[in-house]
Amino acid sequence: MLTPAFDLSQDPDFLTVAIRVPHARVSEFDVYFQGVDFKFYAKPYFLRLTLPGRIVENGSEKGSYDADKGIFTIQLPKETPGQHFEGLNMLTTLLAPRKSRTAKPLVEEIGASGVSEEGVEDDDEDFDWEIEQSPYEEVSESALHPQSHYGFGGLRSGVFQRLQDEFSDVIDIKDPDFTPAAERRQKRLAAEVAKFDPDHYLADLFEDEAVEQVLQYNPWWTDTYSEIGLYFGYFRSPSWNSPHTTAVHSVLSCAGAQVSFSEEEKCQLRKFVHKSYLLDKRAQRQVYYSLIDILLAYCYETRVNEGEKNVESAWNIRKLSPTLCWFETWTNVHEVLVSFGRRVLCYPLYRHFKLVTKACRDTIKILQLGKSAVLKCLLDIHKIFQQSDQAYILNDLYISDYCVWIQKAKSTKLAALAEALKEAPLTKAQLGLEVNELEAAALLVCEEEAARPASRPTPPSSSEASGSEDSDSSTSSAGTADPDSEPEGLAGRGARRGRSLQGPVLDESRALRVDGRGLCGRLAVPRADACRGELLASARAPGGARPLIEELGEQLETVVQLSEPEGPAPGPRRAQADGTLPGTGSEGSICG
Repeated sequence: MLTPAFDLSQDPDFLTVAIRVPHARVSEFDVYFQGVDFKFYAKPYFLRLTLPGRIVENGSEKGSYDADKGIFTIQLPKETPGQHFEGLNMLTTLLAPRKSRTAKPLVEEIGASGVSEEGVEDDDEDFDWEIEQSPYEEVSESALHPQSHYGFGGLRSGVFQRLQDEFSDVIDIKDPDFTPAAERRQKRLAAEVAKFDPDHYLADLFEDEAVEQVLQYNPWWTDTYSEIGLYFGYFRSPSWNSPHTTAVHSVLSCAGAQVSFSEEEKCQLRKFVHKSYLLDKRAQRQVYYSLIDILLAYCYETRVNEGEKNVESAWNIRKLSPTLCWFETWTNVHEVLVSFGRRVLCYPLYRHFKLVTKACRDTIKILQLGKSAVLKCLLDIHKIFQQSDQAYILNDLYISDYCVWIQKAKSTKLAALAEALKEAPLTKAQLGLEVNELEAAALLVCEEEAARPASRPTPPSSSEASGSEDSDSSTSSAGTADPDSEPEGLAGRGARRGRSLQGPVLDESRALRVDGRGLCGRLAVPRADACRGELLASARAPGGARPLIEELGEQLETVVQLSEPEGPAPGPRRAQADGTLPGTGSEGSICG
């Protein structure tokens, strides 16, 4: 708990307490006062005061909140009107608990035994559960000067200097106040490379039934866009460069009229405080680029959950947006797309490139629908974060300001931003995760498996079969461990997916059997799903510390045996460079 900055003042009838609580959840706060005790709580702030005079609750008490300054002002009636309270500026005394204990007891029992019975405590005093408090110390501007900036338009700094312990799970960057933007990006890229899981990616690539289902979902902006989508052809005309084009403004007005707000959303809008933002050109570009980044994450979250909200919605949005979890800054639209694509393939439950392109198209539609559609999405994000235990701090840093700023933004600029997003190409090779090479190796394995003729494998001896089963058992048990689990539990989200990544991969009916002579066979006729099972099983085989692509390449030269030949017992034979076995002309098979 943090002790907030506070100030006390008085008049003949009231004691006024002004408490500065920036970045607090103002919708949930508690105030208690009776006699000389005063307590205030608004996460993560707690204030307890021992007043020099008595106050009373008689119905005349008042309270207000200044959202601009983040200050609660509470007027408390004095029990004796006209009484003057002394020492209101003695902060240390006010913060001290009312009950103080001396080191030596006031009453001493004479003749008592100095040895206590076993299991009985000598001191029967009530434990002091009072929270230790220290006065708030304001940091000078000179000390804040070298700090890094973040938040809406880069207008915030020094926020996490005191709040790091409270909100360490909300952001991925450690010590953001003293981490420059270039260092943030380096750490983010390294964290994404370390998090990328080839097994998970290949599972979603080949077993994409759930992905195809969410791709068919149509969010609310799809229907709205389809009603006026024919008119967006005006944006590609040469007259688009003229800001006074009647056709352009009529289309944007039509788009804004199609978006309506619910009573709950109108109530949200009434709670925001009107502000004016003085942003230079660089800060304005950052605001627009970060807006794309946040909308991309929101579109992904809306699609994969098919418009429903759950306890993981806040995690999905902030985890997929480097603006929110790394305080990232941007220089162009392409950087935003590459970063979003990398994080989609590294962090959430569904990791498929089709979801990246679909989220880009959804964001383009929202931007073309104008600031009303963007505001509706931002209000939904604000509600999701406000209901989260810790993510509400992101509302104070970004989303609330976006909700106020977007109402004055020009829809023509948003439409131009949509065109820039549409013209920015994004390929898998640009993600820097070597997914093209991974997919090529996977397809090669599938082609080799499909081309291999079906044959009956040689039954292994009992001892060899026992050793093989032990090997398969150890491989299966090793594949279930996940040392790099997320704080909010990717394992828990796997249950919602309706299928297991381990089950179909290591199914015994599709597993490879290797005998003691290095012979390899399959227990069933190869199928497409069997090829997937073999590919992913080989990725989880011992020695998985090496890159998966290198292992798949080495498997092309592995000693193979398709069937029991006639004649003397065969010895191991090496596949030729063209992929055929010497003396047979048949293609070799991949086996681990």
